[in-house]
Amino acid sequence: MSDTHHNPFPYVNRDISWMYFNHRILKEAMRDTVPPLDRLSFLGIYSNNLDEFFRVRMATISRLATMSGSNVAHERHKARELFTELSDMDHQFTKEYEQAIHEVEQNLADNNILILNEKELNDEQRHFIRCLFREKISGFVSPVWINKLNEFSRENDDRIYMAVELSGPGMKTDYAIIELPVSTIGRFIPLPSSDGKQCVMYLDDVIRLSLPLTFPGMGYTDFNAYSFKFTKDAEMEIDNDLHVGPLEKIAKAVKSRKKGATLRVIYDEKMPQQLLSMLMKKLHLDKLDTVKPSGRYHNHKDFMSFPAMGRDDLKYPVWRPIVRPELKGSDSLLQEVAARDRFIHVPYHTFDYLVRLLQEAAVSKSVKSIKMTLYRVAKNSKIIEALINAARNGKKVTAVVELLARFDESSNIHWAKKMQDAGVNVVFGVEGLKVHSKIVLIGMKNGNDIAVVGTGNFHEGNAKVYTDYFLMTANPAITKDVAEVFSFIKRPYRPVKYKHLLVSPNSMREPFKELIDKEIHHARKGEKAFIHIKINHITDEEMVARLYEAAREGVEVKISVRGNCSLVTGTPDLKGNLNASGIIDRYLEHSRLFHFYAGGENKVFIGSADWMPRNLDNRVEVVTPILDEAIKEDVINTIEYALRDNVQARVVDGTGTTDMQKTDDPLPFRSQEELYKRYDEINRKASEEFESRKRNVEATEAAKESEVARDDEANENN
Repeated sequence: MSDTHHNPFPYVNRDISWMYFNHRILKEAMRDTVPPLDRLSFLGIYSNNLDEFFRVRMATISRLATMSGSNVAHERHKARELFTELSDMDHQFTKEYEQAIHEVEQNLADNNILILNEKELNDEQRHFIRCLFREKISGFVSPVWINKLNEFSRENDDRIYMAVELSGPGMKTDYAIIELPVSTIGRFIPLPSSDGKQCVMYLDDVIRLSLPLTFPGMGYTDFNAYSFKFTKDAEMEIDNDLHVGPLEKIAKAVKSRKKGATLRVIYDEKMPQQLLSMLMKKLHLDKLDTVKPSGRYHNHKDFMSFPAMGRDDLKYPVWRPIVRPELKGSDSLLQEVAARDRFIHVPYHTFDYLVRLLQEAAVSKSVKSIKMTLYRVAKNSKIIEALINAARNGKKVTAVVELLARFDESSNIHWAKKMQDAGVNVVFGVEGLKVHSKIVLIGMKNGNDIAVVGTGNFHEGNAKVYTDYFLMTANPAITKDVAEVFSFIKRPYRPVKYKHLLVSPNSMREPFKELIDKEIHHARKGEKAFIHIKINHITDEEMVARLYEAAREGVEVKISVRGNCSLVTGTPDLKGNLNASGIIDRYLEHSRLFHFYAGGENKVFIGSADWMPRNLDNRVEVVTPILDEAIKEDVINTIEYALRDNVQARVVDGTGTTDMQKTDDPLPFRSQEELYKRYDEINRKASEEFESRKRNVEATEAAKESEVARDDEANENN
């Protein structure tokens, strides 16, 4: 869908482009060259993404579509058209999704892994499940009679429910609702093997088999259970009371999310009409809401945690994170960074480098302060433990916690309170602006501060699957600007000028536009000009228009974009100068990297910002230039590898195609695999050099000790 009402150029609506992106994930799950357990994981990612899309984007569009008043008639009409188009796409992709599940389950069966239902168990398996239910599951199964349930307004929408129909001789039919205890038990239960085949069972079917044990001694003889799930509007109601603190406001708002309006219901198509009608009344749906009959199982996001069953042969080979040589010794990382800029590119490199840097800063007598922004953090965060330890050691520690990180609000409230209790100065960002930047400033007593600027969250879990860069530097050109960012967060209305960093909301859009304009200037003069970008999203209308202009003027614009992309790349006026592709592979592409040829200067940047209005205008984002030539070369190499990919990259041209990208490479080129090989080889050589230097130092020290011993012996003889 190209929206040209506001634009004199082709522009793909951001939500349509998001559906295209999620479809690319589904297509990866449908590739028979992908190992079956990884195909299941992609199916889980697709399902989880779609749930969040409905909670956030479809909910917003639904609110717009139901606005009242003649002054908003046009916007209301557009929203309804968009809602219909997105719903049609969802319906179309769901058919492919269900077929993909069938194909993957068949693939697993061909590899001797069977997913059994309650009617397919042998006697041993049936006995195993009944014992398991009594011993570990029954205490977490709490049925509620449907006539006692007033509504679902307080129920969680990220769960699976079963509507149960119960009857017996001479009894009227009763109905109950059961929430499946997935978070406690898990969704998939491994079973005793059968005929040499490994078996697993949905928790849904465990509950079905155990219904007589759930309603004992009540006379019921017939039990039928039908699963369903629902999705709510995830918008939060934030209290504007000036007397209420930010922690309390967001905690209360998170609770309000549970009361959000239901806007999508998916249910077992075999559910009896009477039971379905009762359920729909409890869910309070309106005419725009999505009600979709489906199969027996829902919430396939749980495929992401499907048990491996010891079958590593059905997964991608493990790529262990590469450990830099300097991490293997006991040398100071603070001194390493002070001597020369360092970087890690996760998950290729281990995230432990950054953890160790903060742990060292927490105890080092040379460090006086640590400042850090936190958007999302791991469940058991070593990063936060390091900050707490630093505070206990007398450092002045400031943590800027973003309480409005969507769906992580409760976690961030928990960590904020824990840090406050430990003496950390917790700051809740800038009112009206999400603090999305990924920065650290380590204040050194000698004045030579150290900064970290990243493209992703300081999150140990994400660092295992998200591709992100983290620059560590003592270069005053960067550290002084990072200090200014923290000053801006503390006093957002004070004018700030940055010499090197690009910082939104006030100092990022214009510098990016100037960089594009300079490429246009060089192209008009007939000189070499290009813009190569690796990014998550491009939807900002002004940036889209600028890229179109650059391509028309002869600038080579190549983009590797993971998610939303509003560009239409194939129009004749662009002269083939604008190309975009998106990589779906074992790692989630997340880094934001920018390379402008700049007349041969090769200006390279990394940072937290995508090219969306929210990033450029409505958040605190930080993008840093790369000044170290070796690191610059590495970032350029990463971008070029992504643009060369002809194995995992699909065309992103604004039409929704899922065709694989074709390049000039005669051989297959898979960028993530090639990057891992490259880093592994670099690290092998660096490790050899590191060990050689270490041996030389040890040999020199041994020689000195030997010489001292000879001198001592000679002195004694004299």
